[in-house]
Amino acid sequence: MLSLIDRNIFNMGEFSNMGEITAVTSGKGGAGKTMFASNLAGILAMQGKKVLLIDMNTGFRNLDLCLGLESQIIFDMADVIMGICPLRKALIRDSRFPALFLLSASQICDKIKISEEHIKKLCRILSEKFDHIIIDAPSGMGTSWNVAVCAADRVVIVMTQEYSSLRCNDTIDRKLLELGIKSRYAVLNRVTPERLSDSIFPSFPEISESTTAKIIGIVQEDDSVHVGMNSGTPAVCRKGSYITENFLRILSRLMAD
Repeated sequence: MLSLIDRNIFNMGEFSNMGEITAVTSGKGGAGKTMFASNLAGILAMQGKKVLLIDMNTGFRNLDLCLGLESQIIFDMADVIMGICPLRKALIRDSRFPALFLLSASQICDKIKISEEHIKKLCRILSEKFDHIIIDAPSGMGTSWNVAVCAADRVVIVMTQEYSSLRCNDTIDRKLLELGIKSRYAVLNRVTPERLSDSIFPSFPEISESTTAKIIGIVQEDDSVHVGMNSGTPAVCRKGSYITENFLRILSRLMAD
């Protein structure tokens, strides 16, 4: 399969820079990692960066829906690796941004087995074409999760204000450390003022003490985020909103190290 990747990827044109690879994951489903990945990519693209979103949720892809690009998906990552199409034909451009592209996952789980070697080679080549690669990795752990995070320079763990989420977050964080990924960050999502003041839910000090990953931001529960997810327009597209300003602050902390 690697020879097919070589043939397809090197047909993209000249490369110049080396981009950064960020994987976004969570310990359990429903934490909001796909929301975070799409808005992070959007805020980077709004700054004029060339960004590629890679959906690694084989069988459960959602990034195309979050970006409103579902009708444009013809080829996916599996098609590229199998040699069915050149990589450039599988990259879908979001016309609302200067340079935001999507490489979709396959919706068929057993279409092809994608290995760590495939992803490392793919990302190494693509990092010469894009300023930033954002990988929407699966939740939890396992073979597909290992494949999704193996090429990442940094990983963001999205968690919620629940004890079960904190435990899963800690497990994910330890596994990332075992894999040699030193740049690990956490984002607390779906936060409400009521939960922050309710003793039933973990307090922010408890959350901070529960993980060695650096907490870089809090995303409040907000209907506009869900509207954006369902309408195919990332919430950060509303320039000047507090959501956009919040993601700008999160981005600055993420890129500071």
